[in-house]
Amino acid sequence: KQWYQRRVAITAGEKQQLGRTMNSRLSTLLGLGMVGIGAASQCLYNVDAGEAAIIFDKFAGVKSRVYGEGTHFKIPFIQDPVIFDIKSRPRSVPVSTGSKDLQTVNLTLRILFHPDPTLLPSIYTNVGVDYDDRVLPSIVDEVLKSVVAQYDASELITQRPNVSMAVADNLTKRAETFGIYLDDISITHLTFGSDFARAVENKQVAQQEAERSRFYVEKAEFEKTAAITSAEGDAIAAKMLSDAFKKVGDSLIELRKMEAAEEIAHNLSNSRNVTYLPSDNKGLLLNLPQQ
Repeated sequence: KQWYQRRVAITAGEKQQLGRTMNSRLSTLLGLGMVGIGAASQCLYNVDAGEAAIIFDKFAGVKSRVYGEGTHFKIPFIQDPVIFDIKSRPRSVPVSTGSKDLQTVNLTLRILFHPDPTLLPSIYTNVGVDYDDRVLPSIVDEVLKSVVAQYDASELITQRPNVSMAVADNLTKRAETFGIYLDDISITHLTFGSDFARAVENKQVAQQEAERSRFYVEKAEFEKTAAITSAEGDAIAAKMLSDAFKKVGDSLIELRKMEAAEEIAHNLSNSRNVTYLPSDNKGLLLNLPQQ
């Protein structure tokens, strides 16, 4: 019985020892698992859609390979991924410059751009991740000033398609030297200085005054022509009357008297204010002198 009790006690002690050993091993495994997960997270990195990545090695420098979308491997503490956004992005650049006729011109150029993915190592080495802030404002300012200087202020409005085309061609070539592609270029804002605005207003006023003066001149010419035509018509009518008088004598005058008397008599007969109409011909202009 005593031997059995000692055996049971030893067995219980072994069980406790075994339990402590299993717990220790499990803790060790969990710790190793956590370390493994942490190490794996340090060895992997993700590249999202619309992005690209390059690797900067602390010993070898910038690697030439470009990594696309997905999960990639890196050496912890030695290699660092540099993520670039390669989607098209908008940017507006305001520029103040001068025209060919020395007028102040204020423009705003809106561009859509994205980097060349194959040139990301060169872009990162020569310019940096913020290449758009370093490159685009300077080249836009340079190209706009060179193009606008070739046109007068009025031509910038009347020939705006040609100006936009020249800006797009020159700016596209200039940006490609930095590994930047321009998807769209448009002039969204175009204004001039106060001097030009006053000059345009004065020109419009002068044109209106010139149009008004031309109208007065044309009106005077028309009235002069009408007066000459009327005088010529009166002269022709007088000549025709003179010729008629020579042919028929005073008969035409007598006829006109009779027609006038008839018209007067008709008007008087229809008037309410007339209560007496002479029976003789003295009141009807029929007794006018013959000479």
